Amino acid sequence: MLNIVLVEPEIPNNTGNIGRLCVGTESRLHLIHPFGFVINDKNLKRSGLDYWVHLDVTEYQNVAEWKAQIPDLSRVFLMSSHSEKSYLENDFQNGDWLVFGKESKGLSETVLNEFPNHLTIPMSPLIRSFNIANSVAFVIGEAKRQMAVKL
Repeated sequence: MLNIVLVEPEIPNNTGNIGRLCVGTESRLHLIHPFGFVINDKNLKRSGLDYWVHLDVTEYQNVAEWKAQIPDLSRVFLMSSHSEKSYLENDFQNGDWLVFGKESKGLSETVLNEFPNHLTIPMSPLIRSFNIANSVAFVIGEAKRQMAVKL
C-alpha cells in the first residue's frame, strides 16, 4: 500500500479528489495541518463523493509528528519542481511515502531539507506546475505499475 502525504493542503476539492484516488488505488492518505479548509467542507465531500467513508486517512498536527512515525525515512519521496530526478526514474516499492506540498507554494525549504529523496514530474516550460490531484495521479500510477510488474 502506498502512503500519500499532503503537507498543508489548501483546496478542499483537490484533497477530495486525492482521497477518492487513494480509495480507488488502495493507498493511505496522510494530511498534515494546517489546512486551508475544514475536513467537513462540503466541497471536500463533493469531490470525494461517498468514497470518503472508505478512505484510510490520518491527520497530523505538523511535519514532526508525521515524521516521527515513519519506519524507514529512505522510502520517503518528496515531489518538487526543483528536483533534477524524475519520478519516472525512481524505483518505487510497496509502503513508500509520496509527499506533495501545498497548492500555492509546494513544499517549504524546511521540509525539503529534512529528506534526501526529491523527485520531479517532467513538464513543459510553458507551465509552472500541474494541479496537485493530477500530480498525485501521475505518481501513484507509475508506482502501482512498477509494483505490478514486480509481482
